[in-house]
Amino acid sequence: QVQLVESGGGLVQAGGSLRLSCADSGRTFSYYAMGWFRQAPGKERRLVAAISPSSSMTYYTDSVKGRFTISRDNAKNTVSLQMNGLKPEDTAVYYCAAARTLVVGGQFYPSYWGQGTQVTVSS
Repeated sequence: QVQLVESGGGLVQAGGSLRLSCADSGRTFSYYAMGWFRQAPGKERRLVAAISPSSSMTYYTDSVKGRFTISRDNAKNTVSLQMNGLKPEDTAVYYCAAARTLVVGGQFYPSYWGQGTQVTVSS
């Protein structure tokens, strides 16, 4: 069983940085690809970044390339999203998710979700 808990959201000024973390209390974390989605008010939830179980593959949506970095530590059952150069349009609820696989091109279909953490970027 995968149980995901996010932390690290908050309010930051444009140009600032935040680091989101997601911890899994289960025993199968290293078998799953992990990802971060975000959902702004009135918009669909969209994949932001994802990482394969061994960290050999990563995916980023175009709007965050060069600004966000996803990483994982399988020994600690955690996945992180380092967000630099934040923009007001990055404001959203960010969700951690686990999926069986990550396919090249960003095909990532979650089986498990965290509860979400709010990120607000002021201009």
